[in-house]
Amino acid sequence: MTSTVLAVDHDPGPDAANDRARPLETVAAEPIQAPAGGRILVGTASWTDPTMTASGVFYPAGADNAEERLAYYASSFPVVEVDATYYALPAERTAQLWADRTPPDFTFDIKAHALMTGQGTETRRLPKAIREALPEELQAKTRIYLKDFPAELNDEVWQSFRSALTPLEERGQLGSILLQYPKWVFPSNENRALIEDAVERLDGWKVAVEFRNGSWLNEKNRDRTLGFLSERSIPFVMVDEPQGFKSSVPPEVVVTSPELAIVRFHGRNAATWEAKNITPAERFRYLYSRDELTEWVPRVREVSSQAKETHLMFNNCYANYGTTNAREIAALLADLDAEA
Repeated sequence: MTSTVLAVDHDPGPDAANDRARPLETVAAEPIQAPAGGRILVGTASWTDPTMTASGVFYPAGADNAEERLAYYASSFPVVEVDATYYALPAERTAQLWADRTPPDFTFDIKAHALMTGQGTETRRLPKAIREALPEELQAKTRIYLKDFPAELNDEVWQSFRSALTPLEERGQLGSILLQYPKWVFPSNENRALIEDAVERLDGWKVAVEFRNGSWLNEKNRDRTLGFLSERSIPFVMVDEPQGFKSSVPPEVVVTSPELAIVRFHGRNAATWEAKNITPAERFRYLYSRDELTEWVPRVREVSSQAKETHLMFNNCYANYGTTNAREIAALLADLDAEA
């Protein structure tokens, strides 16, 4: 009986989510000025998922191509997270189109490519020049890891990533680069060095670190982990996500950079958190309740008093669940500020 109630409460379908979002259509369109002086930007981790672009879900009638959808999204939110760059290295032409189709004050947070955080990628999705430069035995592999690359091609992956995002950097629209480390990256000197190497390669850009191994924040390692990030002014990405897994990180509220703080909302769908062979939209298919979002309002207020800018990114991008919750938390924050 309990599971049925949870399914109805947290997966009511796009129409029910739209009913909740409709009165709030403009509430998240601009950054929220926190009382302590910091800005809060609210957005989602996708604008192109097929469940989101389906007719009548989020986009208005007529917004049926890439240009119109991004323009509409950018009129609704001041920030978006690009997750496509995790699966395939970006192209400069694509980044130029993103810049051309959005206002100059619109912000793009970019997820680092899988290879850049020690994860594997499909060999066929690598740029042709990099793929063909690989030794034949690596070209034949279906999946490949950066640790297997010759050193010069390792460098080329990072350089290609940086070069492609130049249009956003030049327009001042590049927010942060999200380095999301997988659950097999645990606290160790070697893995701290891995993070330092990434930060050095992305020198001059804001980077943020998200862990998918809870031991970084356990009693033994918490202080060292947060101290490591604070000393380098690297934002620790705070998360709301299912608990009880090796890949679960507690909803720790801590600011490790005075410039930027990030909270990513992954939903609380424990049944799909580590499920195999499902789409990201299905993995994070969860609509937060108003009460669950309200829990985060005082936390966000605390965070925004310590960082110049705070990004609240909803990764529960099944249909309009993320956009609905983004608008709802923006309204909650605005209401609280109005009362204050």
